[in-house]
Amino acid sequence: MCAVQLSLIIPAYNSAAFIGDTLASARAFLERRGETYELIVVDDGSADGSAALLSKLAAANPSIRLISNGANHGKGHAVRTGVIHSTGERVIFTDADLAYPLTEIDKIVGALDAGADLAIADRTSPDSLYHMSPAFFSYLYTRHVLSRFFNLMVRGWLGVSVRDCQAGLKGFRRAAADIVFRRQRLQGFTFDAELLYIARRFNLEVRQVPVEFRYFSEPSTVVFLRDSICALRDLARVRLNAARGFYA
Repeated sequence: MCAVQLSLIIPAYNSAAFIGDTLASARAFLERRGETYELIVVDDGSADGSAALLSKLAAANPSIRLISNGANHGKGHAVRTGVIHSTGERVIFTDADLAYPLTEIDKIVGALDAGADLAIADRTSPDSLYHMSPAFFSYLYTRHVLSRFFNLMVRGWLGVSVRDCQAGLKGFRRAAADIVFRRQRLQGFTFDAELLYIARRFNLEVRQVPVEFRYFSEPSTVVFLRDSICALRDLARVRLNAARGFYA
C-alpha cells in the first residue's frame, strides 16, 4: 500500500452553497499534482443541509473522507479532528471558501520539502497579492489595524514571532503535526496562535510564505467585535494551559 504523501484538510461549517465546487476543485488539483493524497472534509455541525450534501459527495467519490462532528465545536476542533485522522507525510489545512487559491498549496509544500516543520501563509508579506471586491475597500484598513494589534498581543503574551498568525492556510510535516495537534486544545478561531505557541516550545522551524489571497467577504461588525474579544480571552487561556503543563 502506497504511503499518503499529502493530506488536505478542509473544515466546513454551513457551506452548502459552495462546498461541492470546493471539493471538486480540490480533487482536480490534487490529481494534477501526481502524488498520493487524501482529501478530508470535516463538517462541524452544519445546520444548512451541508451534512446531507457532503454524505452524498463522499459516497460518490472514494477520494473524499468525510468526518461529521454532529455539533458545532469550532474551527480549532474541526481542524484538529481532521489532522488527527490524517495519515499523510505532509498535512495541510485550508479554508472551505478557498480564500487561498489551491495553487498556493504548492508553495506550502515547497517550504516543507525545503526543511521547514511548519509552513504558513503570510498575507502581510510585501510579496503577497490580494484579490478583492471594491465593496470591501472600506474594511481593509480597519481589519489590517486590528489584525496588527492582535498579532502584537500574540508576540507579547506568547512570544510567537510570526507576522500573520491567523492565516487559514498552514502546512505541517507529519512529525510536527503529531507534536502540535496532540497538545492543541482551543476550539475556536484563536487555535492558530496556540499551534504556533506549541511549535515555539518544541523549537520547530516555522517558515512564512507569501501568498495570493481572495478578500470577498466580511463578517458583521458585531461578529467581528465578538470574535476579537473571544480571541483575547483565548490568548490568556493559552498562558494558563501552559502554566498547567498541558503543552509539555
